[in-house]
Amino acid sequence: MGKIAIYPGSFDPVTNGHLDIITRGLTIFDRIIVTILENPSKTLLFSLEERIDLLSQSLEGIENVEIASYHGLLVDYAKQRGATAILRGMRAVSDFEYEFQMALMNRKLEREIQTVFLMTGLRWIFTSSSIIKEAAKFGGDIESMVPHVVKERLEQKFNVRINGNGAVDDPR
Repeated sequence: MGKIAIYPGSFDPVTNGHLDIITRGLTIFDRIIVTILENPSKTLLFSLEERIDLLSQSLEGIENVEIASYHGLLVDYAKQRGATAILRGMRAVSDFEYEFQMALMNRKLEREIQTVFLMTGLRWIFTSSSIIKEAAKFGGDIESMVPHVVKERLEQKFNVRINGNGAVDDPR
C-alpha cells in the first residue's frame, strides 16, 4: 500500500503551484490523493465536476495520484482512505497561523494522521487561485501560472481571450 497522503483544497482552479506541491510530495509519499473540498458555503467559479476535470487533465501522465472529493472531517476521510498524512503547501508567513491551527486540530482529532508542510516553490509564492481568477477576469496574463487547460476554461468563464503578452481581446 505504501505511504499515502491526502492533499486537500478547493482547487478553484488548480494552479502550477498546486502541481508543484503534488510532484514534490510524490518524492516523499508513494501515493497522493488530491481531494477537492465540497463546501457549499464557499462561492466557487468552477463546479465540482469541472474542478475534477481540470485536475485530471492537469495531472495527466503523473503516476500515483488519485483525484477525489469529500465533505466532512478531513481526518475521518484520511483515515478511511488509509492515509498517514495530510499534505499542505505554505506560501508565506500569512498562511502559517491558519495552517498551524488546522494541523493542531487535526492532530487532536486523529493522532495517527500527521500534517506535512511543503514550502511553495519561489516562483509560485505569490500565486493563489483567487489571485489567478481576479487577474484572468480582467485579462491579466496568467498563462505561466496555470496549466493550459485552466487558462482556456478561465477565458470561457470570463468571456475574454488572454494573449501570451498580457493583451486581452474582448470577443463581445
